[in-house]
Amino acid sequence: MTQRINNVVLVHGAFADGSGWEPVAKSLMNDGYTVSVVQHPETSYAEDQKYTKAAIDAMDGPVVLVGHSYGGSVITEAGNHPKVRALVYIAAFALDEGESCASIEQALPQTSKAFKPDGNGNWWIEQEHFAADFAADIPKDKAAFMAVSQMPISTDAFTHQVTSPAWKTRPTWYMVASADRSINPEQERMMAKRANAKTVEVNASHVAYISHPKESAKLIEEAANAALD
Repeated sequence: MTQRINNVVLVHGAFADGSGWEPVAKSLMNDGYTVSVVQHPETSYAEDQKYTKAAIDAMDGPVVLVGHSYGGSVITEAGNHPKVRALVYIAAFALDEGESCASIEQALPQTSKAFKPDGNGNWWIEQEHFAADFAADIPKDKAAFMAVSQMPISTDAFTHQVTSPAWKTRPTWYMVASADRSINPEQERMMAKRANAKTVEVNASHVAYISHPKESAKLIEEAANAALD
């Protein structure tokens, strides 16, 4: 008899923290799921793996692991954890062996030109372009606050090459954001198809999990209701 997965771990992407997951997390918790939102620091890929695996370890059973944007790179490796039974990518990097977020971006560039490095090995989005290029379909005041509170991503995290993609051994779901200016939507479609993911598409900016929380939660619950091994 089919039994749903009750545990969900949510992994944020670059330039953001876990607070953007709040509407999705609340929806899942209202439906009886146990949710953990990872607050990884984006200081290095290894550190982000550590924080994510700790959240998975803390769960009491099988897990649906969800990543947005750079968080997709994180879950692609962390998803090999034995508790992870399904992966969900929300406008995210579902990388193959030897790929990095940087290599995907360079192969078919995103629309935005606002991603800039500083002198400390980190990358930022120029605040004046943040709303248009990253969060065009959420309230302006929220996008403005995200711009001034953004977390930079380290060059190490952005350029780390994946070695063992979990989507090759885990059932996978993918939400394509068709108006994304941060990851080219054609690359999202390519990665979803390559991962043999059950795919939905929404007319959304890069922050599809914020602008379309109901659709995001629905996709996660679909993964959770898939048959367990």
